[in-house]
Amino acid sequence: MIQTIVYPFLLVSLLMTACNSTTATFTPLPKPATAVRNWFGIELTDVQTGETFTMNDYAGKVVLVETMAMWCPNCIVQANEVRKLHELLGNTEELVSVSLDVDVNEDAVSLKEYTEEWGFDWHYAIAPREIARALGNLYSAQYLNPPLSPMLVIDRNGDVHQLEYGQKSAASLEEFLRPYLTP
Repeated sequence: MIQTIVYPFLLVSLLMTACNSTTATFTPLPKPATAVRNWFGIELTDVQTGETFTMNDYAGKVVLVETMAMWCPNCIVQANEVRKLHELLGNTEELVSVSLDVDVNEDAVSLKEYTEEWGFDWHYAIAPREIARALGNLYSAQYLNPPLSPMLVIDRNGDVHQLEYGQKSAASLEEFLRPYLTP
């Protein structure tokens, strides 16, 4: 008689304890630096010059990376703020800007025309699938959603810093970047 009452009670208690979400905590494992930096070595082609480059080519500099698409009106606004940022900073050689087109339906010829039409003079490249995948997996799938104006900064040590989503003014970009640009 006791077994028919106690065993079900113990089983229910055990299940409730195991399934109680307030007692379980999830701490994501930090991503190894090598995983974060693997995409730094993937070759990109600047659509304006035809020259190839990697993020590793800019080791020791500060790199501002923006994901974008040509159809995205927010991307044009954000790129104009990047242009203003370079004017604010006096086009310092210590800051490299790279805009990565993450739309798989866009091509280098069209992107080159886009940069010429808007007068954007920093690096623009079509993001290879490996880079798009790395950005989405390492940082957030939102890096593949250009209207959110996703941006990140790679500092002089190769560490990646994510900026808040949404439009960023040249002044707010300058404020964010200033500590990384100061030697």
